[in-house]
Amino acid sequence: MENVLVINNLTKKFGRLTAVDNLSFQVQRGNVYGLLGPNGSGKSTTLGMLLTSINPTSGSWQWFGNATPTDALMRIGATIERPNFYPYLNATQNLLITAKIKGVDVKNIDEKLNLVGLLERKKDKFATYSLGMKQRLAIASAMLNDPEVLILDEPTNGLDPMGIIQIREIILNIASTGTTIILASHLLDEVEKVCTHVIVLRNGKALFSGEVSGMTNSKPYFEIAAPDMDRLKMVIDKIPGLKVSGRNGDILRIDAEDDLTPDKINQLLFDNGIALSHLIKKKNSLETQFLELVKSK
Repeated sequence: MENVLVINNLTKKFGRLTAVDNLSFQVQRGNVYGLLGPNGSGKSTTLGMLLTSINPTSGSWQWFGNATPTDALMRIGATIERPNFYPYLNATQNLLITAKIKGVDVKNIDEKLNLVGLLERKKDKFATYSLGMKQRLAIASAMLNDPEVLILDEPTNGLDPMGIIQIREIILNIASTGTTIILASHLLDEVEKVCTHVIVLRNGKALFSGEVSGMTNSKPYFEIAAPDMDRLKMVIDKIPGLKVSGRNGDILRIDAEDDLTPDKINQLLFDNGIALSHLIKKKNSLETQFLELVKSK
């Protein structure tokens, strides 16, 4: 698959602080990449360098093969800081100004407003918009030039649950058209729901780079319960291939060998006089894997 971005050993130092430390990864066309990490992990600094607003200390990157920086930026849309438009102009007026600055045709303004669910509010002043609406207008602005790559820095930051859902749906809709998306976020749940790939950052270093499924494909575990929990634990300790790895109230977490399916576990315990009242197969979430990854580094 074609790479739209290749980053090699990118580093940025601010005095004694190393904000981005020897970062390398590739972005393949048509995927959604999440830069995941807590505040101060180097996400925004990385995006700033990729958009040439921050000069790197060392390292390099290349957009679209051999495209020049100016040419590359014409093919990219981005929202980096909090939405900043003229407060007493409406959505259409603000996007007309943006289109003029970008040198793009104004004919698709309504199309982009419709994309982000603001077409019916296009004549309302920006000052009357909620934070979620402002963020959606910023995405519409970034999409005016029909970019091949869309860069979003913390697009759901500060939004209520409904606002987060709306932004998520917009991102998925844009991604479905084949647009490559690079998304910086500290919200693990959102990255897991919209991204195909993830780069986990901490203190400017990449702890993991690859498909989201590669972080969440760890061995599954089971949650089980029975009327007599003490006897349940005693029986499990005697069965080869089963191991108690934790307990939360009246629920035991058990690890099992690869060939043990829920029905086999249920049968094994039934044969040993245990009738389960609860049996669920689970898989570690991205959040769990992230926390384990950070602890291990």
